[in-house]
Amino acid sequence: MDTQNPSAPSRAQSRIAGKNHSHAGGLSHDNARHTTRFTVIGNHLAQHPELSGLAIGLGVHIQSLPAGARVDIKTLAARFPEGATRIAAALRELETHGYLRRERQRTPAGRIVTRTISCNQPGRQGNAQDHPAPPRRTRTPAPRKPLPAVPQPAYPAPTLLQTATDLLTDLRRHDPRLLLSEQDTAHLVPGVAAWLERDVGPTAVRHTLTTDLPPEPLCRPAALLAHRLTAQLPAPPPFRALAPPPDVRHPLQTCDGCDRAFRAPEPGGCCRDCRSDLLEAA
Repeated sequence: MDTQNPSAPSRAQSRIAGKNHSHAGGLSHDNARHTTRFTVIGNHLAQHPELSGLAIGLGVHIQSLPAGARVDIKTLAARFPEGATRIAAALRELETHGYLRRERQRTPAGRIVTRTISCNQPGRQGNAQDHPAPPRRTRTPAPRKPLPAVPQPAYPAPTLLQTATDLLTDLRRHDPRLLLSEQDTAHLVPGVAAWLERDVGPTAVRHTLTTDLPPEPLCRPAALLAHRLTAQLPAPPPFRALAPPPDVRHPLQTCDGCDRAFRAPEPGGCCRDCRSDLLEAA
């Protein structure tokens, strides 16, 4: 014999218990549990203190509709007895309080359409699957335009290149717009070294690079400096033949043969005449 569960409600008790008690002079509920064709509505909408009755009713109606249903003013005015003006005002109420969002989008065919999004809990970020965001157009970054070529030194000695680097990194002290990146500095160093190699001092090079700059912001300061280093490159200095070494004057020494003075690098030895006499005697 089967044992019945004494705690299981009977068919007569299928209505929700605890909410069917009547109160004298007040509201009582005769509720039955819905199992199909129902919509969960938050009390924040159903009992909203600021929304009009029409706005609350439209909000409940819209939340009960399936995705893709038309909820424009013309469609709603045909469905309800209120006119288009009142329907439009109620929709604005729902939009103001966050229950509706209306977005204008362009279709693949080029038409502009209005997309209405129903929010059953204002302030909550919707699920991306429920409310897919419209695709965003991303811009592919343009490749960086290469800097102009700069002159190259004939003998890039380390000290020469270091002097050129120090000169370029110091330009920002003369004009903040000439703050150069490490990559731009490395590109410009040979050009400055070529100037220094041509007997142009650092002060003259700095003056060429910082004088008469345009007043507006510099979009590519390194490109401007590269142009100046190339366009205003001075001519090589004139060729100068090496000067002959100076005559060496040795100190006076005393000749061992005749006691006369003669010039020699070290003491001792004979003068020219005595050396000649010694050669003839031999």
